[in-house]
This record gives sequence, C-alpha cells and structure tokens, in this order.
Amino acid sequence: QVQLVESGGGLVQAGGSLRLSCAASGRTFINSVMGWFRQAPGKEREFVAVILQSGGWRDYADSVKGRFTISRDNAKSTVYLQMMGLKPEDTAVYYCAMGVLGSRRMDDYEYWGQGTQVTVSS
Repeated sequence: QVQLVESGGGLVQAGGSLRLSCAASGRTFINSVMGWFRQAPGKEREFVAVILQSGGWRDYADSVKGRFTISRDNAKSTVYLQMMGLKPEDTAVYYCAMGVLGSRRMDDYEYWGQGTQVTVSS
C-alpha cells in the first residue's frame, strides 16, 4: 500500500520561507512522477509543481515560478518543495501526489498524501 506523508508546514510571515517534505513508501519511488498541489479555503485544489522520475524536468504553476523549487531525493524516497518569498495568497493545505505522467492534472495522480497546512501572515 502506497503511503505519502507530508511534513514541514506551519505559520510564517510574508516574505519568509518553508520547505515541505513528502516521504513515500509502498511503491518504487524512482519510477514515479511526483507533484505538489494546494487547496486554499473555499477554492479548488490547484497544481503547484511536478518533477519527473529522474528530476531532469520540472514544471511550475505561473503563480509560484521563481519562488518555489521542487526537488527529489530518490535514495530517501522523498520529494521536497522549497518555498521562498511566501505571500498571504500562498496560504493553503499542500498535498503531494504520486503518478506516472508529468502532468498538471489531478486525475493523472494515483496517490495522495493527507496534506500539510501552510499559513502566511501579512
């Protein structure tokens, strides 16, 4: 059974930084595409970033490009999301997801974590 466990969320002031982690188990991590999504209160879940199996290709939502960096450590079966220059509008529950396609579509991801809350104060 696949498990994805996010950590690293919290409360931070605008302009600050956080690093989210997502540890995977139960499936060969190196064969999986990993993505980050987020859901703000009252809004639909949206794509944030994705990284291919080798880490050689990454894609970002326009709203986070230049501020967030997705990376992975295949030896640790962990994907990271380094977030810098945080804004109040980045406040959301952040989810990691596992799939096989480098996609922005939620439907292309088979497994999801439980989410971690990120709150950015102004």
